[in-house]
Amino acid sequence: MPAKPRSLLAALLLTTLLAACGQAGGQTTNALAPDAPLPTAVPKGTKLIVGDPVTKVALTLSGEIGTFSFPIEWANISGGPQTSEAFRANALDVGAVAEIPAIHATWTGLPVKIIASKFRKDPLAHPTYELGIAPGVPVKTLADLRGKKIAYSPGQAQGALILKVLKQAGLTTKDVTLVELPSTGDVYPNALASKQVDVAPIGGVYIKRYTAKWGKDGATTIRHGLRDDPSHLYVRTETLKDPAKAAALREYVAAWVRASRWIYEHPEEWIAGYYVKDQGLTPEDGRYLVDLTGEPDLPTDWSEAVARHQETIDILAAETGNQPIKAQDLYDLRFQTVRDGA
Repeated sequence: MPAKPRSLLAALLLTTLLAACGQAGGQTTNALAPDAPLPTAVPKGTKLIVGDPVTKVALTLSGEIGTFSFPIEWANISGGPQTSEAFRANALDVGAVAEIPAIHATWTGLPVKIIASKFRKDPLAHPTYELGIAPGVPVKTLADLRGKKIAYSPGQAQGALILKVLKQAGLTTKDVTLVELPSTGDVYPNALASKQVDVAPIGGVYIKRYTAKWGKDGATTIRHGLRDDPSHLYVRTETLKDPAKAAALREYVAAWVRASRWIYEHPEEWIAGYYVKDQGLTPEDGRYLVDLTGEPDLPTDWSEAVARHQETIDILAAETGNQPIKAQDLYDLRFQTVRDGA
């Protein structure tokens, strides 16, 4: 049999190499277009790595955690910095965050998309954060923030909130002293109690505990009167190019919506199973947090959410010197109507 021409051999070798590259790591060269309908069938062998500890507990308590058509590897990851780091390491498919991480990820060269959005009904009556005021500091209104030392965490929701609060008060960062501190655990309540800062945004059970512990010394909180309720699932844009992953994410988003409703509709089970058993809080703390959170709002039209997100982007861009980006580019609108059985 005569030898094949070298050009033909080279072509065959190139084809083999391209096929191998296309199959590496379970990826295929048949990438899903960003405007293509989301696939509904999850192929066998698909897996998601999920950083969403709260939803994991909700799905466990509701009995739904074992009903997915694909395996999930749960990662104990939460918050923007951890999630973005895991994305860059290719160690996570989807994470649960507020509104800031998607902005900062984009600014740092990590393309991402929001695939689920949740808010709070009557958000001004159910704020995520209140402004903690250090003992003896005379702050009763937002206008009183002038000249104060304020805890500030760039890249996190609390940091963006402070910038919004200053704008609402007609102030700028030049009218106050921003003290950079990470908003983790009880760092802010302790900084307030020690007079390291005059004002700091504190959230969750720390609102209740701060005044309970230091109220006798004059510690107080005030409400800021702004919306601070965004809660999102987001992914790397690259992940959505994989049809199998996109189908699995669609199924996960539907379950996330159901879990959000279940939490609201089963407050006693949630208090006992999450706040007490999982988080180690008291039943009283759990009840406080359930009441503070209120009812979830899971819109199927994200237009208003995108507009609010744009306001946040513009405020952060002006403060940080980053180029403004279009909020609508952060959202994958194919997911906004994903619901039970949809």
